[in-house]
Amino acid sequence: MEKPPQSAFENFKQSIKFSLGMDLVKGMGLTIKEFFSKPVTINYPFEAQPLSPRYRAVHNLQRLLDSGNERCIGCGLCEKICTSNCIRILTHEGSDGRKKIDSYTINLGRCIYCGLCAEVCPELAIVMGPRFENASEQRAHFGLKEDFLKPKEEAINHTQQEFQGFGSPRPSADSAIKQTPQDY
Repeated sequence: MEKPPQSAFENFKQSIKFSLGMDLVKGMGLTIKEFFSKPVTINYPFEAQPLSPRYRAVHNLQRLLDSGNERCIGCGLCEKICTSNCIRILTHEGSDGRKKIDSYTINLGRCIYCGLCAEVCPELAIVMGPRFENASEQRAHFGLKEDFLKPKEEAINHTQQEFQGFGSPRPSADSAIKQTPQDY
C-alpha cells in the first residue's frame, strides 16, 4: 500500500492547501465573527456581577432587630473553631456578671472565608456578608469591629429581614417546590 510518488507540483499544491486552506479561513472567520459580536465582559467598577446567595465574603456582625443591641455574647466559639486563627475576642466580666466585649477583631488577610465561625455561632451574631471588595494598602484597615458591625439605624429600621441562619430555607422556597407523583 505504498502511495505513488507525487510530482513537485502536487506537493506544492498540497502545502498551499494546508497553509492557506480551510483551517486559516475557518480561524479568520471565527475571529471576525467574535470581533463584531456583543461583548460578554462587564465594566467592573461601574457594574457588578450578581453574586450567588451562598457566596461567603467579608463577615458581618449582626444586631438584634428589636433593640439594635449587638447579638454577640462573647462566648468565643468562633475564635475556638477558626482554623486560620484570625479571630481574636477580648472580654471582661461586667458589673452585672455577664461578659462584655472589649475588642472583636478579624484579620482578613489571614481569613480563608470558610464560614465555620458563622455556623458555630449560637446567637447568629456573625454571618458571612456579600461584600467582597476588601482591598487595602494598610494593615490597620483589616479586622476592626466597627467595620463588621451592622449600623444601629439599619438594625432598628425593620426594612430588612432577619437572618435565619445557615441551612434555613429562603423566603421563596415554597414557590419553588414541585409536585411529585405522591402528591397527586
